[in-house]
Amino acid sequence: MKVVRRLLTNKRGTAAIEFAIVAPIFLLVMLTLIAYGIYLSAAHALQQLTADAARTAVAGLSEQERTQLVNNYIAISTLNDPLIDRKKLQVTVATDPQNSNQFTVTTVYDAAALPIWNLYTFPLPDTKIRRFATIRMGGI
Repeated sequence: MKVVRRLLTNKRGTAAIEFAIVAPIFLLVMLTLIAYGIYLSAAHALQQLTADAARTAVAGLSEQERTQLVNNYIAISTLNDPLIDRKKLQVTVATDPQNSNQFTVTTVYDAAALPIWNLYTFPLPDTKIRRFATIRMGGI
């Protein structure tokens, strides 16, 4: 009886047991935050790139000229972004079919090389990041 009472009242080692329970969950949460931070950073960079490319293309008079301006801008601006590889980026510039006074720049990035998919399995977003920006041509 004394042995059982002594074991029940002994508090040594409780911190180690609590750490063993909490540490894996904490590490899982931290790695998930890091992984999604990488993904969201790439998505934000792609959205900014798309919006800036669309603003650059306003100077074009034809769809061909706008496409050339967008491709030139993207070729120059993606050089400094560590998360976006130009070879995995698809860019489309097209006049809006519902409104001929607008054009849309669409980018699709294959993000399969980002380290988020190599960590572990948890609910993941799509490996292709799609962003677009629509610009009105002319005045109001």
